[in-house]
Amino acid sequence: MGTDSPAEPPRAADWPAPPPREATADLRVLVLAGGLSYEREVSLKSGRRVLDALRSVGVEAELRDADATLLPILTEDPPDAVVIALHGATGEDGSLRGVLDLCDIPYVGCDARASRLAWDKPSAKAVLREAGIPTPDWVALPHDRFSELGATAVLDRIVDRLGLPLMVKPAQGGSGLGAAVVRELSALPAAMVGCFGYDSTALVERYVPGMDVAVSVVDLGEGPRALPAVEIVPRNGVYDYAARYTAGLTTWHAPARLSARAAARVAETALAAHTALGLRDLSRVDLIVDEDGQPHVLEVNVSPGMTETSLLPLAVGAAGLDFGELLRTLASRAALRRSRT
Repeated sequence: MGTDSPAEPPRAADWPAPPPREATADLRVLVLAGGLSYEREVSLKSGRRVLDALRSVGVEAELRDADATLLPILTEDPPDAVVIALHGATGEDGSLRGVLDLCDIPYVGCDARASRLAWDKPSAKAVLREAGIPTPDWVALPHDRFSELGATAVLDRIVDRLGLPLMVKPAQGGSGLGAAVVRELSALPAAMVGCFGYDSTALVERYVPGMDVAVSVVDLGEGPRALPAVEIVPRNGVYDYAARYTAGLTTWHAPARLSARAAARVAETALAAHTALGLRDLSRVDLIVDEDGQPHVLEVNVSPGMTETSLLPLAVGAAGLDFGELLRTLASRAALRRSRT
């Protein structure tokens, strides 16, 4: 991915210092995890990791599920801030954030509008394309249209337009669920059926070979900045659900094995995507870096995983930062938003 020198390791001193602990001694944080999506178990692991990290730096934190008991708790004993560790629709489609806004409860992360935009991959890709940010060509196909127009004719036309190989994935979803790489036309119908098992709309995009990287973007008080890119090397070549959460199926390199020039370009592209979608506090931008060192944005996640093998915590470590202190800073900044309204 380039012939110039490798990127230099980042230094923690390059980042703004966290607030003094005495300044957040009374901070009360509610961590939301679980929910009813396909990603419930991953979300619970993320929530427990966030809870432990916050408590490790002296923050009073509690873990709750997003169920029928949540609203009474928010009304009777509102926290100073919420950290959303929910994945899938509940945590990322903007609905929960809208409810928190109704309750005047500040939270870490972008607002409901931006969350809805990023959650819908075709809409997000359209915004990225309009902003001049490279993203693979695609078509979004609802299941109803797929059936009404004739599956064979539609699939033939998709291949004529986008070529092979293709990436098929749900238009709304995460953790690689329902995603598949299609290298032969004969495999496309099964990939579409598998995708429709998770969402009523399939996103079919041109497959770009190259290095899988994830760039987490955080704002600790001096504007959004990119953490070191994490390189993802799945053993079977596809970063699907099993590769993400089964020990031994994926190797990660943090920082990614990129040249300094390619690393800078990847960081710049991730920041541009974060900004174009109107995001706030933190996000994770998934990209492919092709053989020429050109990054292509695949999708943007507004509620990144926080487990031991999740990409954002790996990037935090690669930056020389403390995960608990980073979360404490983000939660304290979120709490200030309510005090200013």
